[in-house]
Formats: sequence, C-alpha cells, structure tokens
Amino acid sequence: MMQLHGDWGDALEEARRARSHLEGTPLVGEAAYREGELHRLLGSHSDADACYRAAADAGRDPQPGLALLRLAQGRADAALAAIRRAASESSPGAPRVPLLAAAIEIFLAADDVASARATADELTAIAADLDVPFARALACMGEGRVRLATGDAEQALRELRRAWRFWRDLSMPYEAARGRFLLGLACRSASDVEAAAMEFDAARLGFANLGASADLVALERAAELDGGPRPGGLSPRELEVLALITDGHTNREIAAALIVSEHTVARHVQNIFAKLDVSSRTAAAAFAHQHGLL
Repeated sequence: MMQLHGDWGDALEEARRARSHLEGTPLVGEAAYREGELHRLLGSHSDADACYRAAADAGRDPQPGLALLRLAQGRADAALAAIRRAASESSPGAPRVPLLAAAIEIFLAADDVASARATADELTAIAADLDVPFARALACMGEGRVRLATGDAEQALRELRRAWRFWRDLSMPYEAARGRFLLGLACRSASDVEAAAMEFDAARLGFANLGASADLVALERAAELDGGPRPGGLSPRELEVLALITDGHTNREIAAALIVSEHTVARHVQNIFAKLDVSSRTAAAAFAHQHGLL
C-alpha cells in the first residue's frame, strides 16, 4: 500500500524489514521481489537485478518486474522472451492482469503491435469479468497504448483519460503520472502541441515528487521530440530510423541498433519514403537536412 500511494522510501524500508524477518522461509522470495520493484521504480537497476535474482532463488518468479527491468536497460529481446514465457505459464484470470499489462508495454517497445493488440483484448476481457477499478485502469491504459501505436489518437485519448481518472481516484500517483505522460504523447499525435506540453509538465512533476528517475529520463527524451507538427508527419520511431539512414546505416544495422527485426525496419523505411514523398535513402536524408528534422 505504501508503494501504491507513492510512499516509496517507507515502502523500501518496510520491504527490507520484511525480507530480513522472513529469511529462511518460502515467503522471503515475495519480500525480495517487492524490494526489487521499488529499486526498479527508483532507477537503481543493479539493486533491482540482485533482488529479482534473490526472489528467483527463493522460488518466486521475478516476472513481470524483471522483464520490465530488461526493457528499461534497453534489452528488449530479453524482455520479450521473459514476458512471453511468464504469460504462457501464468494462471488464468486475475493473476494474469499485471503480466498482461507489462506484456503490452514490452510488445509495443519491440514493435510487435499484433501481439500487443491480442494481449490488450485479453486484458480487457479479464477486467470486465473482475469489474474492479485497478484492473479496469490497466485495461484502459493498455488499450490506449495500442490505439496510440496504431495511429488512432482520438480513441487513445479517450482510453488514456479514463485510465488517468481511475488512477487519480485510487490515489496512485505513479500510475497517474504515467497516464499523463501517455496522454501527452496522444495529444502530440493529435497535433495538439500545447495540450501535450501541459500533460508532460504534469507527468514531470509527478515523477519528480516520487523520485522516478528512469521515467523522468524517458519523459525528457519524449519531450525533446515535441517541437510541434513535424514535416512529413513522421512518428518518433520513424525519426530514429531516419537519423540512422542519414548516418549511412543499412537496415540490418538499424535493426541491431533499435533491437527490432529487419522486417520492421523495412516497414518503417517504406513509411518514411511514402510520408516524405521520396524514393531513395539519399533523398530521405536530404529532406531531413533541409527541414531540420534531426
């Protein structure tokens, strides 16, 4: 409850006390996992890794926390493999809710939109059966993420706004801040730059109050791209690919750099060419320089 309501310092101290008290019992794995979650949220990746390993040693599956840690470390391939395995082994119903929510985030980071779509549908169905605010909020957040990834900014805004209201009413500041961050991305996708800036500012304040350093870094990276409507309407991911094209990288090299498949890179390149109305990598690079995209 301390963690959920934003009292992370007290929660970490209590998790350490619980872990010490439960040493030598099967429940020590749960205490180690909870401690690992707090370290991950605070950006202490090495400490989080050690706690997740301790949880695994005690027989507690360290997922989805460990998969989310790997994603934060830039190891999307490891995160993807871990979350797929954990989801395949989890019990049906309520125990799958946090796994599915994490899986959506990881699938989208790996550009596997189809898997994210299927996972969001499953999470929505479970949330409807449970009919509790926490699960419904995660389902709305997941649906909003998928809608945003597929370019449906209008529906993404509806779902993410619903999720944020749930988090606000549940007095869960971290999830509320993440909701505002995603709302900022959705507003930007809808070309409402001013609203996006306000949502980013609200998220920034929430993360700073909690000490969520990793989320602050992700927010600042996103905010740096927020310079209004971009020529050609390129997405942030397409801008990343365009930057690497401009530097002379091949599709294979871009795939390795972004930890995605060559097929995904090829799709991004085709989209870039279509949006910029060019037919070659050289012309795309020239367009980028002429319009100050990079």
